[in-house]
Amino acid sequence: MKEVIKTERLRLRTMQPEDLDNLQKIFSDPEAMRYYPSLKDSEETKEWIDWTRGNYMKYGVGLWVVEKLPDNSFVGMCGLVPQMVEGKMELEVGYLFVRTAWGKGFATEAAKACVDYGFKQVKCHQIISLIDPGNEASIKVANRVGMAFDRVIEKWDKKLSLYKIEDKRHF
Repeated sequence: MKEVIKTERLRLRTMQPEDLDNLQKIFSDPEAMRYYPSLKDSEETKEWIDWTRGNYMKYGVGLWVVEKLPDNSFVGMCGLVPQMVEGKMELEVGYLFVRTAWGKGFATEAAKACVDYGFKQVKCHQIISLIDPGNEASIKVANRVGMAFDRVIEKWDKKLSLYKIEDKRHF
């Protein structure tokens, strides 16, 4: 496993097949998955890990496992995910955390680090986040990392709020 980003309190590293049980803590929790179409069983979680690792190979980015320092305990996942939005490939910062990690600023810290990584390492000029309009906690994270509401789109058979941030250094 490869460390990708390190912050003051967190380590973001590549996802591995051995992360299945930890990821299931999120994917089997109805409250954590409230804004997703459904929960995921072990087989679907294996497919998620394969999809994520495929993103690393194809795009050089993806969701990364987030571990709390210094003990490297699992708290969630956060990363940059290529998304097709209205016919254009966009880079989305996405985040999902175990409920015991909610309210501690981990999502904001990890998302901010991923946005910085996207601008500095990937050299993209814009990063988005696709958020269910009812997901107030996720909207707060997006706002805290400097994202602003842009528009409503339709994706995955639902209406989503698209938040974005632009790297002003590219203009």
